[in-house]
Amino acid sequence: MFAPFPLAPERGLAGLLAMLTAASTQAAGFVEDSSAKVEARNVYFNRDFRDGHVSSSQGASKREEWAQGFILNVQSGYTQGPVGFGVDALGMLGIKLDSSPADSNSGLLPSSGNNPRESVDQYAKMGLTGKMRYSQTVLKYGSLLPDMPLLKYNDGRLLPTMFQGAMLTSEEINNLKFSIARLDKYTARDSTDRQDIRVHCKNKRYACNIEADHFDMAGVDYKFSERLSAQYQVAKLENIYRQHFLGVVASQPLNVGSLSADLRLIKSDDIGNARAGDIDHRAFSGMLGYSLGGHKVSAGWQRMYGENSMPYLDGSNPYLVNYAQVNDFAAAQERSWQLRYDYDFKAVGVPGLTFFTRYINGDHIKVPGSLAEGKEWERDSELKYQVQSGTFKDVSVRLRNSTYRSNYEKWARDMDETRVIVSYNFSIW
Repeated sequence: MFAPFPLAPERGLAGLLAMLTAASTQAAGFVEDSSAKVEARNVYFNRDFRDGHVSSSQGASKREEWAQGFILNVQSGYTQGPVGFGVDALGMLGIKLDSSPADSNSGLLPSSGNNPRESVDQYAKMGLTGKMRYSQTVLKYGSLLPDMPLLKYNDGRLLPTMFQGAMLTSEEINNLKFSIARLDKYTARDSTDRQDIRVHCKNKRYACNIEADHFDMAGVDYKFSERLSAQYQVAKLENIYRQHFLGVVASQPLNVGSLSADLRLIKSDDIGNARAGDIDHRAFSGMLGYSLGGHKVSAGWQRMYGENSMPYLDGSNPYLVNYAQVNDFAAAQERSWQLRYDYDFKAVGVPGLTFFTRYINGDHIKVPGSLAEGKEWERDSELKYQVQSGTFKDVSVRLRNSTYRSNYEKWARDMDETRVIVSYNFSIW
């Protein structure tokens, strides 16, 4: 006759307790090493295109919106054992505080389905990421916020851009990091829709509908010393372009102050079906800085070679030293220089207060459909304060202001821009 408990009751209970204990042990790292953090981000955005108070042939003459965002970042630990497993989650919510159809499309909020000039009252998006770890090697699959030279996610508005795919990083060798990734989708900063990965179409340099099935990337980072490191990456956007990146970052203390250097080289060529057309582009950019006390003075140089502007993914930031608040100075054949000044008020007894201002000037631009030389310049300033103690500790307030001008407004409109960003980061556990 069949017995529901083939073992003696006391042995069955002992076995069950052993199984529960083992499961608890396996899950200990998963829970104990987990964290949940929230960023509350309030953004006011005002961009005036300096072409009157009515819509021009290029669109509205002004973009002005105010919104509140919340970003929840939950990260688990890993289960115990030689191979650990975990899961991360991103939850994002954006809420409209002030907007009008005449001044919308600032990048803070998505457009309503009923009226493309009207922003939605609120929107939300979520991403899940599974992860696996063996020794010092981690594989992630799902929603990612990549931060590497050839793919840096954009976080310049209310909510960040999310990419979808797989990424493996390995640090088995001291001072050496290896990375490899394949991404195929992205969710824009002001959208909830997951779209095919594509080329960025700033100033109509490339068509806005050039999509690809996937984006592949591999690279190595090596740290020679505390003051010298180098990076190499290669990436491929299927049937559109291939890129190589080489970068070196160095610093050197002096008897008085210290020097810093940041050099970057990016080579881009079309591949496969060349859906974006022929691409033959080289970008060199470098920044030298001198620091003394709370002061830092920097000078940068950037040069574009070839008949095309530098291609990069939509939803990402180009890794160029002259990439600024408004412009990237990466047009075809463009050359640009930058002067920048930073000051940390901690040097005079006000920790948490910082300031910077910079001026970038570009010329020698190949303007589409014109033989004239394109020229442009941008001036940015930022004042930031982060509360150091008390009830409002870690609340930060940033005031950013930018002025941009060009002599080819058909492609790049003049603008004055102001952003006010108030953010608060706190841990739930």
